[in-house]
Amino acid sequence: MPVTQFSTPEKYKYQNGFGSYHESEAVEGALPVGANSPQKPPYGLYAEKLSGTAFTAPRYENQQSWLYKVLPSAAHSPFVPREANSCEANLEGDKMHQVPNQLRWDPFDLNPEMDWVHGLKLVAGAGDPTLKHGLGIFIFAAGKSMDSNEAFYSADGDFLIVLQIGVLDIQTELGRILIRPNEICVIPRGIRYRIELPNGPVRGYILELYSGHFQLPELGPIGSNCLANARDFQVPVAAFDECTTGTYKILSKFNGHLFTATQNHTPYDVVAWHGLYYPFKYDLGRFNTIGSISYDHPDPSIFTVLTAPSDHVGTAIADFVIFPPRWLVGEDTFRPPWYHRNTMSEFMGLIGGQYDAKTGGGFQPAGASLHNIMSAHGPDSGTHEKASNAQLKPMKVGEGSMAFMFESCLMVGVTEWGLRECRKVQEDYNAESWTPLEAHFKVPDGVKKVSNSV
Repeated sequence: MPVTQFSTPEKYKYQNGFGSYHESEAVEGALPVGANSPQKPPYGLYAEKLSGTAFTAPRYENQQSWLYKVLPSAAHSPFVPREANSCEANLEGDKMHQVPNQLRWDPFDLNPEMDWVHGLKLVAGAGDPTLKHGLGIFIFAAGKSMDSNEAFYSADGDFLIVLQIGVLDIQTELGRILIRPNEICVIPRGIRYRIELPNGPVRGYILELYSGHFQLPELGPIGSNCLANARDFQVPVAAFDECTTGTYKILSKFNGHLFTATQNHTPYDVVAWHGLYYPFKYDLGRFNTIGSISYDHPDPSIFTVLTAPSDHVGTAIADFVIFPPRWLVGEDTFRPPWYHRNTMSEFMGLIGGQYDAKTGGGFQPAGASLHNIMSAHGPDSGTHEKASNAQLKPMKVGEGSMAFMFESCLMVGVTEWGLRECRKVQEDYNAESWTPLEAHFKVPDGVKKVSNSV
């Protein structure tokens, strides 16, 4: 059955469809009819436009939503810088190490003392959010819900959240979303939200996209269906608070720095909305996997869930790729991923189970690896030995497992925290994985060697 069986039941309703024009109202009649900004919106609401692209962006990529709020978002005090070191998320301020070595991290720690905002740790990245170009890769670990009077947003980019453990109950301006392990969530740039932790501590990974927005990959010869189908993406329905007294904090991540402002009304007062710019979630268990049924291992691009293209066709600023449970049936084929050197950078994480291209316990759930541009990598020696001598009958790999990859055309730098301060880098990664490989090359007697001399 192509859905995940969750231990935590769903508690919210959703609208379905990726890139679809949605509308929702929490009070009947709150959406204006035939106009976006009438002189007097229904019920005394304020009309506010939320633009995720330039006004003049082509229609096929234009993303915006109209919100109908109790009070507009502009009604707050000036933003002021938050205390130093409260959010380690700045590419410019954190020394970046561009290294060719293969890197692998032990599982990152849970942090029961931190809330969502202060539990964000920048591990790697490339580009510049001020130029809206590039990406940042975060680990998050939190043990406390955000205060009920807080809202957080990133002005730097879209957050693609990959949960590894725990449950995220997310209150966004446009409605509520529940995220469980094996689900992902995208919260676009600028949308305000807070996170509750109903089941205790959480941990996971975030890809922050500075360049544009995520979209579904083109399917080409595959046709019109498969991989991540548009109908399986879920969008919240409108739900609002009405409080216009008290003190609320708005936390802004702006060029990696944290700022705060206050206001005397809830930020979660969107009574109705319509448009193309909204948060959404997706169950990775619904991914329709494509693979070879004759021979050879196809490129991992066939596992792409979401992509963010660059201005060069076929080359992505960021791809989100998964390695779900799947059948392998290729004949005369070395079935794990082949050894390779890639012009793209590959950051991998493991949500649960064991990744089929690694043996032993080196690559663990909540851990990660980075194989930067042209850094050679592939199956470890144990996997190579096993796969080279396996009986080639149909088999299902990855049962109970889900690995993923953030892939980018950019050279990804590693932060000081990611390389040293976290103390999770495995110093013996290369020696453990590939040094034990043995040479098996042998020319049989009687086989002629071809000379390259004239």
